[in-house]
Amino acid sequence: MTTVDNGVNVQALLDARKALAGAPEAAQFTWRASAKWQNGVHSTTTVRNFFGLGAEQAHKSEAVFDADHPEVFAAEDNGITPIEYLLVGLASCLTAGVASVAQNRGIQLRSVESTVEGQHDIRGILGVDSDVRNGFNDVKVTFKIDADASPQDIEALVAQSQKRSAVFDALTNPTNVTVEVAAA
Repeated sequence: MTTVDNGVNVQALLDARKALAGAPEAAQFTWRASAKWQNGVHSTTTVRNFFGLGAEQAHKSEAVFDADHPEVFAAEDNGITPIEYLLVGLASCLTAGVASVAQNRGIQLRSVESTVEGQHDIRGILGVDSDVRNGFNDVKVTFKIDADASPQDIEALVAQSQKRSAVFDALTNPTNVTVEVAAA
């Protein structure tokens, strides 16, 4: 019998699922990102701390992300655009899901590549046409997967990853977003 190793500790995930089924309050997480304006439309966002399992938690190290706009928007291009970060999140989440599902189903992966493209009419954000939305019109995800599995099994991996993806869900279902101004 061949052992499958895609680098995912499925047993830990299954154990967490079982434990959280009996303690739903521990499953309540608050993820945080803090942005600081630099200049123009350039900002730097840091991610370090979050709340989960009933307590404050922290990543091993702080992650820093620069966001800006490209020179064709008369900006400095010090980072990717904020809307591109949505594509990064979706690609990362779905790709991680494929690896996790494959590990759980005993499918050895050789390679997984995902390409995410978002169609965006920028007339909305520029205020050119109030009937044009500000966000993506369409998003397309394309996977190239080389694995010890049938095409049907690979399709099922992708479908299950999509079903369990937090980012896919956040992008395809309404999410309440509250914006407020705190005292300086």
